[in-house]
Amino acid sequence: MERLPDVQACHPAYPINLTRVGVTGVKKLVKVERSGERPIVLISNFEVFVDLPSSRKGANLSRNTEAIDEVLEEEISRPVYEIEELCGKIALRLLERHEYATRAEVKMKSEYIVKRQTPATKVNCQEVVDIFAEARATIGPNPHIKKLVGAEVIGTTACPCAQEIVREKMRRDLLNLGLSEDAVESFLERVPVATHNQRGRGSISIEVSDRKCVSIDRIIRIIEESMSSKVYGLLKRPDEALVVSRAHMNPMFVEDCVREMAQRVVAAFTDLPDDAIVTLKQINEESIHRHNAFAERVAKMGELRAELAAVQEIQPSSASQI
Repeated sequence: MERLPDVQACHPAYPINLTRVGVTGVKKLVKVERSGERPIVLISNFEVFVDLPSSRKGANLSRNTEAIDEVLEEEISRPVYEIEELCGKIALRLLERHEYATRAEVKMKSEYIVKRQTPATKVNCQEVVDIFAEARATIGPNPHIKKLVGAEVIGTTACPCAQEIVREKMRRDLLNLGLSEDAVESFLERVPVATHNQRGRGSISIEVSDRKCVSIDRIIRIIEESMSSKVYGLLKRPDEALVVSRAHMNPMFVEDCVREMAQRVVAAFTDLPDDAIVTLKQINEESIHRHNAFAERVAKMGELRAELAAVQEIQPSSASQI
């Protein structure tokens, strides 16, 4: 077979290192095994990259794509138990295939189906949650691999500020109608007070540098429980009443959601090392404003543990439990 010129191996006009070269939009089926349960199948979207030295004009993307495809097929054909572990294996294999590279990065996103019951009528339903994983592998004097796993979950929040304004107006109106102070306070404690709502998007990702695996189901549950109420694809009338009432009895700012997530992550992941990096994010899509509300915390587990320990010394009973 005639040997064709390898233009990508030539020297570039401007010898500059490139941080990431690769492909995006690689869709694959990933079968995830679960202990004692039926496996789940994910339709996953991969992005895979390696760095490119200044001595190469290009990264042979056609051969890169072929090599990446082979790596994905080989790894996916084996039992997969944790999606971040799969990304880590692919990153290491990419470095083996690309001798000129010193770094490899793999990103994976999937839609994950979780089983739920409606809160009042207990009807079985399915909800879709976005999950993701990443891995970054490097070679050199200090070779290492870092993995990340996380999820984004939709919920609802009720605004505490508007609710307090409405509550005060209701208090005055009820007093003007002749009700006693005690009766008014009792009524306001038992009846959900109107406020405006937001569709919240909570996100948690946890990065670890060792072989420690993180439960994606636990992450999803923490996000769901860190907003005013869960949301459901199916709701009968009794369910709607319960969800609306629950949300308005548990008003939360966008900042409250992130702080609640932080407390729950620390309580739930006691086995994670102090140097594990946690990213907590909440976006509330406002209903009466044109803007959205945003809050985020990025910290090491050790930092969050120290901050919450200081709070618990002052208010030992204030932290909720997982």
